[in-house]
Parts: sequence; C-alpha cells; structure tokens
Amino acid sequence: MSGIGFFGIRHLSPAGAYYLREYLDETRPELVIIEAPSDFEGTADDIVRKETKPPFAILAYTQNVPVRTVLYPFAEYSPEYQAIMWCHENNVKFRFMDLPSETFLALLDKRIRESEQYAENDGNSDEESLPEIIEHKPDVYEMLSEKSGDGSHETFWERTLEQCSEASAYREGANLFGANIRELSEKTDHDAEETALRETYMRSVIREAVSGGVAPEKIAVVTGAYHVEGLRSWETPEQLPELPSLPSLHTLMPYSYYRLSTRSGYGAGNKAPAYYELIWEGLRRKDRLYAANAYLSQIAAKTRQTGSAASSAQVIEALRLAQSLAKMRGGSIPSLRDLRDAAETCIGEGSLASISIAAADTEIGTKIGELPEGVSRTSIQDDFYRLLKELKLEKYRTVTAQDLKLDLRENLRAGSERSAFLDLNRSFFLHKLRVLGLDFAKWIPSSQDNATWSESWVICWTPESEIVLVESALKGDTVELAASFQLKEAVEQTAEMSVIASAVEDAFCCGMPAAAGYAVSALQAAAVDAVSLEELAKTAFRLSNAISYGDIRRADCSPVEPILKQLYYRACLILSGACVCNDDASKGIAEAMNMLNSVELAQDFLETEKWLNALKEVSSRDDLNTRLSGLAAAILLERNQMTNDALRTEVSRRLSKGVPADLGAGWFEGLTLKNRYGLIARLSLWESLDEYLASLDDEEFKRALVFLRRAFAEFSAAEKDSIAENLGEIWGINGAEVSEIVNAQLDTASQEQIASLGDFDFDF
Repeated sequence: MSGIGFFGIRHLSPAGAYYLREYLDETRPELVIIEAPSDFEGTADDIVRKETKPPFAILAYTQNVPVRTVLYPFAEYSPEYQAIMWCHENNVKFRFMDLPSETFLALLDKRIRESEQYAENDGNSDEESLPEIIEHKPDVYEMLSEKSGDGSHETFWERTLEQCSEASAYREGANLFGANIRELSEKTDHDAEETALRETYMRSVIREAVSGGVAPEKIAVVTGAYHVEGLRSWETPEQLPELPSLPSLHTLMPYSYYRLSTRSGYGAGNKAPAYYELIWEGLRRKDRLYAANAYLSQIAAKTRQTGSAASSAQVIEALRLAQSLAKMRGGSIPSLRDLRDAAETCIGEGSLASISIAAADTEIGTKIGELPEGVSRTSIQDDFYRLLKELKLEKYRTVTAQDLKLDLRENLRAGSERSAFLDLNRSFFLHKLRVLGLDFAKWIPSSQDNATWSESWVICWTPESEIVLVESALKGDTVELAASFQLKEAVEQTAEMSVIASAVEDAFCCGMPAAAGYAVSALQAAAVDAVSLEELAKTAFRLSNAISYGDIRRADCSPVEPILKQLYYRACLILSGACVCNDDASKGIAEAMNMLNSVELAQDFLETEKWLNALKEVSSRDDLNTRLSGLAAAILLERNQMTNDALRTEVSRRLSKGVPADLGAGWFEGLTLKNRYGLIARLSLWESLDEYLASLDDEEFKRALVFLRRAFAEFSAAEKDSIAENLGEIWGINGAEVSEIVNAQLDTASQEQIASLGDFDFDF
C-alpha cells in the first residue's frame, strides 16, 4: 500500500477546510492533487489574487448551441479553495484531477438529449429533473436523513463532523462516512457509469504524478469523501477509455451565498452558507462556541432592525437553551437546528414568523464575491462590467432588490452630454439586458403614470445573470451586438406580426435604430397578409408604443407610421365582422378593441372618424355579440360620442321585454367594461336597468342573473356603494341600507336560489 495521503472532504465544509490546512501543515507534501476539472488549472493565478473574494465559481460552457453549462462554486471555507491558497502561500505545486470540463459538458449534453428523447416518447421528463453531474445521490441522502435521528443529513453531518475537535478525527470520520455512503449507494447511484469514468480518470492523474517522479508519501489527494475508497487502488494498471468532449470555454464569475444555498440538494452542499462561514471563523479563532454566539446575536440585531424587541437577556437564554438541546440530542455544541429552535423560543417568543427574515439573513446571507477587473471574462462580460461602471450602476449589483427610477429627458443642468443623457443611456442598457433575458433588471411598466419620460426598474444581481451573459457571448462580443442578434433571430423565427412589432418596440427601447430598421422591413412584408383583429390590435399597440417613446428616446419613428396607418385602417374595416362571435371569443376581441382605442387616442395622425364610425356600427347592430356591442357603446360614452338621451334609448332597446334575457344582460356586461364611474353617475341607466329587471318573470330573471352577477363581480366595494346610493334614490329608501345588502354575504335563501341555477337550461 502506498503512502499517498487521501483527505476526504465535503465540498462546502468549514471543518474540512480548516483541518485540511492543519493536515497539509503537518505533512508538508510536495504535490497536492485536488478534485476539480483538470482544465481549470489555468484559473489558479486569478483565484489566488488578493482582489478575488469568495464566493465565486468557475463556469464552463460549450462554444456551440445549444449552450450547456457546468458550475464549480467556491466559498472561503471550501476545502479545495483553501488547498489552492495553502499551495500558493507555501510555494507548493498542485494539480486538478477530475474529468476536463469539456467531458462533463459532453456527458451533460448526452443526458439532456436522452431525456428529451424520453420526453418525446413518453411525455414524462424535464431537463430540470435531471440528476446533477456532481455527486447527486438523493436516495442515499434521503435515507440518511430518515435514519440520522436529527431529522436531516445536514444536521447529522454538522453534529458529527463540523464539530470535530481535531484533524485526524475529521479525516477518519469523513473517509468512513464516504465509504458508508458509497456502500449504501451501490444499488441507487443514478450516475454509476459516470462515477466509474471519473474515478478511472482521477486514478490515472495520480499514477501520472507518481511516474513523473513525486514520491507517493509526498502527495496529498483532496477529494470528496465518497471517492476516497475508489481512488485508493490507483496503483492498479488500467486502460483509460476515450473521453467524449464538446468544444468549450470557461470563466471565473462572482457567486452568491443565496445561490450556494439553493444548490444544496445534493450531498456536497449546505443550506446555510452564511452560518457555515461563522463556523469557519470560529475554527480560525479556536472558539468552538463562536458560531452559536454570533448566530444568536445576529438574529437579535436583525430582529431589532425590523422593529421588534430583542434583548440581551433573550440572547443569553437562547444560548443556554441551545446548549441544553444539543446535549439532549447527543451533541456537545449547538447545531443550526438547536440554535434555530432556541431563537424561535426565546427571541421570537414561540413565533418563527417573527424571526424568519432575521434567520434567513443570518443563515443564508447576501454575500456576493468579487473578481479583479478583466479576470477570465468573455468580451461580452468585459463590455457589461464596463457599461455598469460607466453608467454608475455598480452599486446595484447586489442580491438585494433595489428600485431604480429613470427620467429619460435631457438634464439641462448637466455639464456634459454623457451626464445629460445618463438615465436615457441607462434605459438603453437595461432594455438590452432585458432582450437578452438577463434577470438582472426587471422593467416595471407603470399602470398609474403614463409619462413616456419615466421608467421604473427593479435591479437585483444573481449568478444566473452572469450565466446568461456568458451564454450570450455566442450572439455577439458586446451587449449591443448580442441584443441585436437576439432581435434579428426573433424576427426571422416568427411569422406573427405582433412578435415582429414587439421586436420593433424593443429595438427603439434599446436605442438600436439599425435593428429597428431590420424589424420594420420584416413587418412591412408581413403586413400584406390577412390577419385577425386580435393580431392587428397587438401589432398596432406595439408600434404605437414605439412611436410614443420615439421623441424621448431620440429615435426616428417615421418609417413605422405608414405601417401603423395601414394596420389601423384594416382593423376599422374588419371590426364589425370580427364581432360575429361567441362569448368565449369575445374576450379576445374586447381586448383588441381596447388596444385599438388607446392607439387611436395616442396618435394624432390616425383618422379618428374611421374608428368612431366602426364603433357606432358595432354599437347599433343587433346581429353581433351583445357583449361587444355593449363595450362599443361604453367606449363611445367615454369619448363623449353618445348623449344621455341616446344611451337611454339604447338601454330601452337592449333591455326590453322582447329581447332574450341573456342577450340584454350580456350587453349590459359589455357596457360595464369601461368607465364605470361615468356609468354610475348616470342615474337614468340604473332606472332603466331597474325597470327591466322588474319586468322579467322568474325564469327570465334567472337567465339574466348569471350575466349580471358576472358583470358586477369586478366592481369594487366603493363602486357598489355608489350604485347602492343610486338604487336607494330610485326606490326612495336609505342608500346605506341598500349598500349593506349589496356588499353583504348572500343569505341562505339567495344561496339556494343561485344553487338552483345549476339545473337551469341556458341553451348553451
């Protein structure tokens, strides 16, 4: 048996990192071999730079579409990271020994394609349900959680190994733990073939190191505890199979504690990275109770920040309770489970909700890593970070969501053109990121403020943003080029005019006139084909938005105006024909009518009479969907194109004894879709409705009731109060009494009456 020292670790283990350094100090190896993709060694110089602050990750990605990615994250307390730092500090060589990332990517691609094929055959698969490439053995860990007695394998690991008092105990315990897990998982390992390939490759790296002249006793191997037993037989000669590969690149990227916590589904993760950092700090301070004291103190401090009381006495009592719980559960030092229970009892006074935010901040944290400028980035990443700095948006690169209000108008008091249009250029940049699918910035269209010069964004950095950014390198070397490619691709891959119009709008929002020109040309070609009213309305609405924002965005929208005119006139011509439809289809037509109305109001160059005449035709005809006729009347009322006398005449005609109850009530429902307060103010309308309902017999009333209940379902309590006042005036009684009836729960008799409608024949 050789003298190679195998140190089994968990990939995010503060005790593993601490005792590994002690082990390396004691053994003083000449070579440290670390479990990580072998082609990542080129990142070492950047990893050890003092400007590099964990957490960070190495991201590998394929150079061709579809883009596949694998991540290898590091925290400060990652044993692999500390092994690299120890080698750097002690001028000792190290090697990475796992499969190259291009092989991991090829294996991932194979599994995804197999899964997609399985889904095509059985419709029963999902890419997100695929096992993790690295050490994903959920069956074993679930079984361990059940048998641990601590409720989870996380607590079991923490109590058994993170609380070890010396390096030898950790090393022996981790190796034994890995061997037992390996034995248990022999029949449940979903990745047995891949695991065998990985260990064959890692053994070959060890043999190569020995054959290169390094004495076995001068080699330390740092690997996941699961693999220790698989690597001990490194001396046995074996043939390394041909490795699959995909052309790939890799880059360093900042990571976050939040993302580390979400990757804890496999055995190498942890759900509380910030808390584990407290354990790491306690080990460095040689204070075994440091994590417990710091955890409870931070919980109390953060609870006070939210406005709740949390005293020092409560912290002291919580610590005592946590120590007692630890002893009751077989430990000597409080685990996270003990501390959380104690905090809930003593600081939260029995309520987890009162400390939940503080607990999340203390356990998970908001820490984000940092990299030196220009380190291991693709050209698009360099461009992104350059623009982030140039546009003064660096302070928004946090995991805490922040609001950003933009004023797109020129700042006349600014000293330079760059400052004068800072917010406009910010808007261009953020819209480009939106087009690329980065969730770094989310546009919040305002429902209250229609000012074209104002924009609201919510900005929050996530590692996923960086991943999408890296993947976008295949689309262009800069953010603008990638966004332009994305828009062009979207236009080329669709035949829907509304999608092309959306690309036009996005191009103007991004400040990219060349991309807008390409999309406009495609839209002109598509506009000659006949399309539905809904498609015309969606397209016109998009183009109208682009034109409305044109001046403030310093964009020439004149090429879009003729297309909008063409679509608008066609919509006016086919409106009445589109209104010959059933109630289900009427919902889409109603939305289209509202869109077209807003387009006509927004653009002065559109001929108003065309639209009003189309609405008047729909409003007056009896052979169209009555709900849409009612909506047309409502729009005309809102635009002062229907007098009170005309409304009363129309109400009398639509809500009359000779008209089927469902048609009359459907018309009234359409009428209430617009300008409700304007309708409420017209007492004559409610008088006519009252007279109509009073004229119906029981069967007709039941038929009308369904539509009327649907019409009033969206009315607010305040609107119902106003209607009640009208009814009180009509009936000569107290309006407050009517309001109480209108807003009250249905009494038993009313419920029974509504329930009886289940057997009523509505001729549907």
